[in-house]
Amino acid sequence: MDVQAHSADDVKVLERGVRAERDARLRERYRGVLLALRGFEALPIADQLGRSRRFVQYWVYRYRAHGLAGLTDRPRSGQPTCLPRAAEDRLRARLDAEPRPQDGVCALRGLDVVRVLHEEFGVTYSLPGAYDLLHRLGYSYLRPRPQHRKNDPAAMQRWRHDAPLLSRRSAPRTPPRRSRSGSRTKPASGKKAR
Repeated sequence: MDVQAHSADDVKVLERGVRAERDARLRERYRGVLLALRGFEALPIADQLGRSRRFVQYWVYRYRAHGLAGLTDRPRSGQPTCLPRAAEDRLRARLDAEPRPQDGVCALRGLDVVRVLHEEFGVTYSLPGAYDLLHRLGYSYLRPRPQHRKNDPAAMQRWRHDAPLLSRRSAPRTPPRRSRSGSRTKPASGKKAR
């Protein structure tokens, strides 16, 4: 492959990148371009990298057009979120507040968050999507069991103190006796019984 207009500095950067680059995809691109700079054709480079000929050609052409900067990935915009970024603070405030009486629960679960997003924010999320959103916002869906609003620690302590014993103490365990017949099990025979 004919790669024109390369500098000695580029070769040094590529050689260093092949040895030290932590990103495997970028390291593979460096190897492909470096082999092309050394005069190898696309097919032998592809065989050596275990990739397609088209892969090698694409990255060599990118290097030829843009230099070393052409070997890095372009930024990707990604799919926009269903919940607008401006509404995230409002959702955080809703999640941080106590559940409302119409929620009918003492703590919001994942399905409750899906319902809140649909009813109050007008966006539809699946359960895994809602968990991803909560994770991105810094929430964890693993929480200790919530305490019920009618829970009374003093009444629980009184019950523990005043409740009658529901069972008697069991008798002390007697130690097992030694068998007088020898071993407990017979040794297995070498053949199966038919």
